[in-house]
Amino acid sequence: MTVASMDYGLPQQNTQILHSWNLAVSLDGWFLYLLAAAIAVILLMLARKIILFLSLNSQFHSHKIYLLRVPKEKPGEKEQAGAAMNYVQKLREQIARGETIFKAIGGLRAQRWHQNFSWLLGRNDHFSFEIVANHKLISFYVVAPAEMSRYLEQQIQAFYPEAELEETEDYNIFSARGHTMAGFLKTKRGFIFPLKTYNKMETDPLESLINILSKLGPDESLAIQYIVRSAKPAWHYKAGRVVSAVSQGKKLADALGHNFFSKALSAAGDLVNAAKPAAGGKLPEKENRLTAMEQEALKLIEEKNSKAGLDVNIRIVASAGDRARATAYLNNMISAFSQYNYYQYGNVFSNKTVFYNQYIQKFLIRDFIFRRFKPGLAFLLNTEELASLFHPPLAETETPNIQWLMAKYAAAPSNAPEEGIILGKNIYREVVKEIKIKRDDRRRHTYIIGKSGVGKSVLLASMALQDIANGEGVCVIDPHGDLVRDILSRIPPERAGDVILFAPADIERPLALNLLEFDARYPEQKTFVINEMIKIFDKLYDLKATGGPIFEQYMRNAMLLVMSDPASGSTLMEIPKVLSDPEFRKMKLAKCADPTVVDFWRKEAEKAGGDAALANVVPYITSKLTSFISNDTMRPIIAQQTSSFNLRDVMDSKKILLVDLSKGLIGEMNAHLLGMILVGKILMSALSRTDLAADKRVDFYLYIDEFQNFTTDSVNSILSEARKYNLNLIIAHQYLGQLVKGQDTSIKNAVFGNVGTWILFKIGSEDAEIMAKEFAPVFNQYDLINIEKYTAYVKLLIDNTASRPFSLSTIWPLPGTDRPEQAEKIKSLSRLKYGQDRNVVEAEITRRAKRI
Repeated sequence: MTVASMDYGLPQQNTQILHSWNLAVSLDGWFLYLLAAAIAVILLMLARKIILFLSLNSQFHSHKIYLLRVPKEKPGEKEQAGAAMNYVQKLREQIARGETIFKAIGGLRAQRWHQNFSWLLGRNDHFSFEIVANHKLISFYVVAPAEMSRYLEQQIQAFYPEAELEETEDYNIFSARGHTMAGFLKTKRGFIFPLKTYNKMETDPLESLINILSKLGPDESLAIQYIVRSAKPAWHYKAGRVVSAVSQGKKLADALGHNFFSKALSAAGDLVNAAKPAAGGKLPEKENRLTAMEQEALKLIEEKNSKAGLDVNIRIVASAGDRARATAYLNNMISAFSQYNYYQYGNVFSNKTVFYNQYIQKFLIRDFIFRRFKPGLAFLLNTEELASLFHPPLAETETPNIQWLMAKYAAAPSNAPEEGIILGKNIYREVVKEIKIKRDDRRRHTYIIGKSGVGKSVLLASMALQDIANGEGVCVIDPHGDLVRDILSRIPPERAGDVILFAPADIERPLALNLLEFDARYPEQKTFVINEMIKIFDKLYDLKATGGPIFEQYMRNAMLLVMSDPASGSTLMEIPKVLSDPEFRKMKLAKCADPTVVDFWRKEAEKAGGDAALANVVPYITSKLTSFISNDTMRPIIAQQTSSFNLRDVMDSKKILLVDLSKGLIGEMNAHLLGMILVGKILMSALSRTDLAADKRVDFYLYIDEFQNFTTDSVNSILSEARKYNLNLIIAHQYLGQLVKGQDTSIKNAVFGNVGTWILFKIGSEDAEIMAKEFAPVFNQYDLINIEKYTAYVKLLIDNTASRPFSLSTIWPLPGTDRPEQAEKIKSLSRLKYGQDRNVVEAEITRRAKRI
């Protein structure tokens, strides 16, 4: 029973008092509950504010940093002439590609309050786009949360397939001896008002910003940082309400203040006006008409509202030798943002954003370093506005020092072989794939071209070492010596006995190479050797221009006579002797079974008079040989009757022939002569394999660096015919002009017509114009000229079909273990097995010379 229901005989008035007191007690209880709830909410909100503040100023969110580089490709002159009228349109189309990046971010759903405790700790779904001038280079960076990095990378590469996103370490623009100043930008008016965008400009707005970045000194730095995240969709509703209100007759200024309280006041005013009696005969108030300025502003608001919105922080940090200079750079950059101001119809950037208070500076710089998003400094931009503030540099941009992507990269074909030796790695969009070449496809030969120092020799060494490790037969002809040394020090121990090191500079134990030697089992080899020698001397001395048919006639018959009886000497040393020594010639003629040769010497040469007289011809011919036979380095090599190694045996037994023709040690002419002789003899040995069944002909790999120095028509034959005999050519040189002599383009035509796999390193502009046709449409001239060191473009032969061109990074370090001490042992072993003491060689040469 309540107090109110108990009646103790009290007056009615007292009963009412009791009821009132009871009600008051009940209300007080509810009030206390409400008060306690309100205090709890306030404390909770305060705690949240404190936690949020501490979180925003202390948290470091895991992120990935990418260096964004795009190729600088200019349209050709014809394209420029035809596109002059559409310059602005094309400029805007290029910038619009950058807008797609922000559309991808703006399309993300804003992080909800329950995700990652964002209600309490703040959102962490923001991205950063940065333009940095540091150490005289202007770089564009993209930074994404670790869990969203793949998404952003895919979006950028979808619209910039030619771009390179390289994950990198964070940069540092600060100097221990320098001074740093930081500032930020905000817009003055409400977020529904737009900034001026690239669609309202006639030039690229980014150029004025990066132009300031290009003016810095070597120890000065400047960075612009755009921190962005997707905005919540409520901003669209507010912009829509403003447009709707103005459309219904409201003034723009009134519509902008159209919030909850203004709605309530407006409703009250409408009730008051409705209660007033209408004045008799008074016309209703005229509807508000928009001014031209209001109409334009409304149009811009609608345009901004039609695109995705992003919350933005903009920070600018400058570092220089003194504070005044850093402040000047900071103010100059902030002033450059005034080009985006839409003074009449839209929004403007505030220019009061530089604070000299050290405490504020400290916070700004820390926020810059940790890439924190500060809601208090945020404002809203749509994707078009952001693309105007940041986009990858355009090809037309002429600002110096921008980090361009010097050359494009392309993915390897999906059917790239899974077997064979490794050429290198294809690295495309963080996917690494080993590139191999099959044995059958190597039989169509491999052609490598590129400037000096770009990685050709590294690739040759890598391929040769893999062949050696696989037990293959290999010959490497090196005009410099470095390639052979790199290979020699990495020879597997089990193959040390297969190595033949032919190094003419080793004068203590020279290896023999008889230029006129042939296999008597194959008589056709004699003609091959003689023809090859004529071609070699023609290339060395340009005989067609100086000697003509007389030199060839006498030289050919002299070699035929010398080679007719190898037992009495058939080396280059005997050629001058058969020309100038009648007794020696008589002895050779007595042993010659070829009547044509005998008749030439007895009936023509010895009886000719005038310019054709033997006495006149001999000095001309011998002068071409003297530089070789009188050379202390060359004589012990070419004057020995029997060569130290048989090239047919080298091929069939899968030996390793390393030819060190260092020009600096033996002379350029000597290197060329020996190299051309070896190439010719290898071809001759390959052709002699006709006596073997096709399945018995083992593969032999001939590597020639700077191969233009060792080319005669024999190289044409190797390219077109040697494939049948499993002689596989891997040739490298620097530029196409080396393959053309006068009007003779036969070697170039043979290369272009027969080579299966093309590997192209950085080349010159003239060659790029020609080679671009081979590598189109994937790569253009600009790419071929600017490709990076140790990177190549490849047209790989796959199952006898040329692939689409792709990029390749060569292997480094080289395969195998570097064993310098083992290299010396292998070198000594080869000298002992194949070389001969120089004194013994000289004694034999002297004995043969005195025999007649």
